[in-house]
Amino acid sequence: MAVQKLYAGVKLRETRQKIGLSQKDFAAKLGVSLPYLNQMENNHRPVSTTVVLALAQEFGFDVTELTSGDSERMVSDMREALADPIFTDMAPSLADLRLTASNAPGMARAFLALHRAYRQSHERLASMDEALGRAGDQTRPSPWEEVRDFFHYCDNYIDAVDRAAENFAKTHANVVQGATDVLADHGITIRQTQMQALRRFDKSTKTLDISETASRATTAFQTLLQLALLHYDDLLEATLDLARFSTDEARAIAKIGLANYFAGAALMPYGRFLDRARALRHDLERLEAEFGCSLEQICHRLSTLQRPGAKGIPFFFVRVDQAGTITKRHSATRLQFARYGGACPLWNVHRAFETPGRFLLQLAQTPDGVKYISIARDVSKSGGYFGAPVQRYAIALGCDVAHAGDLVYADALDLNNTKAYEPIGISCRICERKTCHQRSVPPLERRLHINPDKRDVLPYDVGE
Repeated sequence: MAVQKLYAGVKLRETRQKIGLSQKDFAAKLGVSLPYLNQMENNHRPVSTTVVLALAQEFGFDVTELTSGDSERMVSDMREALADPIFTDMAPSLADLRLTASNAPGMARAFLALHRAYRQSHERLASMDEALGRAGDQTRPSPWEEVRDFFHYCDNYIDAVDRAAENFAKTHANVVQGATDVLADHGITIRQTQMQALRRFDKSTKTLDISETASRATTAFQTLLQLALLHYDDLLEATLDLARFSTDEARAIAKIGLANYFAGAALMPYGRFLDRARALRHDLERLEAEFGCSLEQICHRLSTLQRPGAKGIPFFFVRVDQAGTITKRHSATRLQFARYGGACPLWNVHRAFETPGRFLLQLAQTPDGVKYISIARDVSKSGGYFGAPVQRYAIALGCDVAHAGDLVYADALDLNNTKAYEPIGISCRICERKTCHQRSVPPLERRLHINPDKRDVLPYDVGE
């Protein structure tokens, strides 16, 4: 497979501007000519190996940032949007999409916002649910989608909140006791109470009730979440001001999300957690035991380790319900999940429901040729009493196979056997595979050939 060239003109230009150098001085520092630098900044030429090394040596630049960020996510999002039937016969090539994401990210975001507005308007008109009298709202993303995209395009890493949580953990050897003490300083009493709600804070009585059926990990998490909402309110509000959400509902949802982020980062402080994850070769069960967190909390935290200059393995993390609907998703890898609907049925995350309590390992390959390791397991959340409904999910954590040496789970896998890699995709509408036996709908970018005298894996042949 040909090595993909690195076009990172926007980030190269941003780096130069942050340092405060002219193109001439920057070119001299990098050891290239001024015209060559100009061509790289405008994505007319790929960033050379010489420049990558010079960035690291001269400026201490984390070169992984050249390939991280919005570009791959925007390409994936645009491909999915362009698979909409309204774009039939006019979809641009993948090369054009990559150029747009690299050279004109603002235009790409505007296009995605426009398509999202069209999709929402179309769905509302089709169902006629609450459509009358709400014309002004039809061009807005839902608050949930707006918040989801905020975390998505921040690489699921919020620096100010993460560092505040890490500093709190350094100050308090036992973060849960520390949170309890700080809340007590605010006059707040914590009680374990028999109730259906998981957490309930009464401002009038300054009482924080946590369900007595909650696990130890959940109780710790909810205590720290309440600490973030009260003691770190100024920090959360300042972060929300920078995000500029369009509605009060989105801002409120995002505040809960930031408080959740603080709780996880306090229980698993960045530097210590990253060091232990590396030392244990990302053994999830050992990390669970050491940090006193749930498996889902451990996996989610691993997917947030994207601090500039101290990045962990770029993981993807996803949670699905039994219907296959994605309820949590994040990817620091090139693998991007479908924004709407479920995940590829060939992915091992769906099979995790069949083998409760066991880790499932999978070697997978996406249509672009990238190979991944995926670790999946079911997670059940009991209601805590007889007859209470049980929430059942499956989660998957994975990364590029290039990081296999850092994962204990890869030791038993035959990484060099090309037949061991199962073909997976993002969603059927944009998947390019022609003979997938699990395809639910035809790919919208391909013509179909129907032969009434032949029935193969699919009832049609997928053309070019």
